[in-house]
Amino acid sequence: MLIRTDEKADIETPTGTMRVHLFRPVREGRFPAILLFSEIYQVTAPIERLAAMIAGQGYVVAVPEVYHEYEPLGRVLAYDKPGTDRGNELKYTKPVAHFDSDNQALIAWLLRHEACSGRFGAFGVCLGGHLAYRAALLPEVEATACFYATDLHTASLGAGKSDDSLARAKDIQGELMMVWGRSDPHVPYAGRRQIRDRLEEADVKLEWHEVDGQHAFLRDGAPRFDAALFLQAMSWTNVLFQRAFIAQR
Repeated sequence: MLIRTDEKADIETPTGTMRVHLFRPVREGRFPAILLFSEIYQVTAPIERLAAMIAGQGYVVAVPEVYHEYEPLGRVLAYDKPGTDRGNELKYTKPVAHFDSDNQALIAWLLRHEACSGRFGAFGVCLGGHLAYRAALLPEVEATACFYATDLHTASLGAGKSDDSLARAKDIQGELMMVWGRSDPHVPYAGRRQIRDRLEEADVKLEWHEVDGQHAFLRDGAPRFDAALFLQAMSWTNVLFQRAFIAQR
């Protein structure tokens, strides 16, 4: 499906203006919206390509700049040590409540968009995997794909390094897919088991995958990129969203 990749909007949130990058089908119609959350580097070229791939399956994909309170609109952090240090600093500076209010503002804006059908999913990688999980706590979100979500097992997202994400697992009403690399140093085996145990206890509608990959194995062009795993992961993602939004029409 042909898509548009040139649309941006500056929307208002309770904590200031946030830029949203929109990817959507060219043809007219109303489509389910996927909130896509980036790594700590914001909307980089690999994130844009991920968004385009998902949009091409028939979705409106909205990618917010998650550090809009701290960086100029349009800022992309580099995949280097200064960029990594800044991204990690900001994920522990921004209050979790502000990540949540961004999600609510984004959904409210999409509900008014001409191409949005009023149904929502979420997708995220790294920091974005945790933010997608936070989006899954909202009742509007019907299906969520989280890839190697950081800070979830340590409950350390946001200012004060103290979040309630796992503690609120019972709030997840939609389907949740979680994908992990077994060689990811950020989320070791014990952390993955802690996350899965909590989700099982909460009776979440859960799909769980552990692959022989490293952290950020979806980031094309990087040393840890695994093309085979990328294709497999996108297949899982497509089935998840089709099951939620297409099969249940």
